[in-house]
Amino acid sequence: MAKRKKKGPVNEKVAARRAARKAAAAQSANPAPRRSFEGLPGEADWVALREVVPAATAQVHTTAEYGDRDVTIATVLPGMIPAMHREDGAILIALQSVTSSGDPSRDLASALEQMLDSEPGTSLNHLDLPGPGPRLQDMLEVDRPFEVTVHDTFDFVVPPDTEPTAELSAALEEFAGAIVPTVKLESVPSAYWCRMGPREFLRWSRVEEEENLLDALARLRAAGTSALDEGSKFIGAFRSCGLVIPVWELAPGTEAEELEAPAPVFADRLAEALAVTDPLNADERRARAGIVSRQVTLR
Repeated sequence: MAKRKKKGPVNEKVAARRAARKAAAAQSANPAPRRSFEGLPGEADWVALREVVPAATAQVHTTAEYGDRDVTIATVLPGMIPAMHREDGAILIALQSVTSSGDPSRDLASALEQMLDSEPGTSLNHLDLPGPGPRLQDMLEVDRPFEVTVHDTFDFVVPPDTEPTAELSAALEEFAGAIVPTVKLESVPSAYWCRMGPREFLRWSRVEEEENLLDALARLRAAGTSALDEGSKFIGAFRSCGLVIPVWELAPGTEAEELEAPAPVFADRLAEALAVTDPLNADERRARAGIVSRQVTLR
C-alpha cells in the first residue's frame, strides 16, 4: 500500500484559487438572476446608481437577523473600494465596485456581511468571488422606500461635524473632479438629467420588461413621437441588470427643471404604447432594429 503524503503548510494562494473555482462551479450550477435588484424597492434607481449616476446615496435598513441597522448605499467610494465601516460606526456600501459573481446583489450582500462583522475604521479594499449566501433581498427590509440623494461632492464619506485631514480633503476634491452634474427629476421616478460638457441628456431607468419596452419605444420612434420634448431626440439605450435605460439628448442648454412638465406627458405616451399588443409593422420593426443595434450593455 502506498504511503500517504504528509500534509505540508497550506498555500494560501492555491487555497484561494480552489475556493474561487468551487464558487464559480456553484455559480454555474445556479445562474444569477437576470434582474439582480428585482424585489428591492426602487429597483430602477439601484440600477441607475450602479451605472449612470456619478455621486449619490440612499439609506437602507437591515433586518433584525442582520443587525437591525441603517446602512448607506453609495454610488462610489474614494479609491473605488467596495465598502467602508467609518470610525463613527456608519457603514457605506458602493454600488460601482468591481463584482465577479454575475449577481451584483450577492456581491454587495457579501460586502455588507463583512462590514457588519468588522470594527469601525475598517475598509474593504476588494471583493473576492463570494460563495453561496444571502442576497440584498434577504438582508434588507424591503418595505422601506429607496430615496436617492444626488451629491455634487463626495463629502458624504466624512462623518458629520468632522474636519477631514488635508490629505483626505485633497483626495475628495480630486475625486469630485470627475463628477458629471446630475439632477434627479421629481415628477417621474428614476429619471436623471445630466450635463456632459456642452451637451445635456436625460437617462431614464425603467422597470418594464425589456422586450415590451423596446417594442413601445419602436412604436413611438416610427410614429415620430419618441422625443421627450421640443428640441430633444431619443438616441438609444443602456442595458444593465435586466433593465433598459433609454437616453435622450436634449436641446442645448436645457435645465433639469424644464423637464418636470414634459416628462409625465411622455410617460403617459409611453404607457399607451406599452399597452398595444399588435405585432410591430414594417416601420416599427426597422425602428426597433435601429434601437437594438445602438443599445449598449453595461457590465
